[in-house]
Amino acid sequence: MHYRCYSWVGQGSDQGREGERRPGHPEFGASGLPPMRTCDWLLKPRRVIEVSTANAAEAVEWLGRRYKAVEASFLRPAGEARVPVELRLEEARRSLSAGVDVQWGFWLTAGRFATIAVVCCSPNRHARYPCPAG
Repeated sequence: MHYRCYSWVGQGSDQGREGERRPGHPEFGASGLPPMRTCDWLLKPRRVIEVSTANAAEAVEWLGRRYKAVEASFLRPAGEARVPVELRLEEARRSLSAGVDVQWGFWLTAGRFATIAVVCCSPNRHARYPCPAG
């Protein structure tokens, strides 16, 4: 199993451009927007892969770092704190070890949104995409 790690932070309203977020759209590959389906990150250009690893623990560590990077900008910090980061990371560890993709999304201040994803490949449960090199 391999894991590819991706993230996006941008204006939340931009996610309304759903066409660009679907693989059949001509702008899908060039668009910086996150895909509608987590597994479709594997179809994005290799340059958007932030981390590649064959180790679930390393992927979970990356998730923790990305979470911490956006935590100070949460729109509703008290609401997000209801699910402690330790619990999120433990559930991510279990999911990834079982071959299940993990994607988190958070509303941030100033109308921004953050997406943090770890996608399993070779194989992926939801699509028969090849694992991108990276």
